[in-house]
Amino acid sequence: MLKLNLTHAPRWLDLGRGLRLQVLPPVSTLAAQVWREMAEAGAFDETPAVDPGVAEAKAWARRVVIGWEGVGDADGNPIDAPSPETIDALIDVPWVYLAFRAGFLAPLHALEQEKNASAPSPSGNSAAAPTTAAPAANPATTARGS
Repeated sequence: MLKLNLTHAPRWLDLGRGLRLQVLPPVSTLAAQVWREMAEAGAFDETPAVDPGVAEAKAWARRVVIGWEGVGDADGNPIDAPSPETIDALIDVPWVYLAFRAGFLAPLHALEQEKNASAPSPSGNSAAAPTTAAPAANPATTARGS
């Protein structure tokens, strides 16, 4: 069963090591922006110009991360508000990238895989469904013209 989020309220995503991200829910308008950005960056090319996984994580993070806890600058001073530059730098940290993929992106990918793995509908006469009607004994007569 698909559970709809009708509130679109942000939630906190705990990535571990004292890092929490406040994220917006993934919606189709954001997904379209992410895919467009990835295409423009060459992530879908035969030989990608950028790593598709990193490009996707950064594109999503720039759109959904609206707050955080546990992020500081090189001197240890807290960075209160995320910016595109600081979000990209955060995703460049390998364990953060992996945790963001696992906590935010993996559920999106699971939904995509789930729909692609669904069995055919068992109705009609298809290879995966049983025959629902026996063949006609005699051909039908042609309707009279007017």
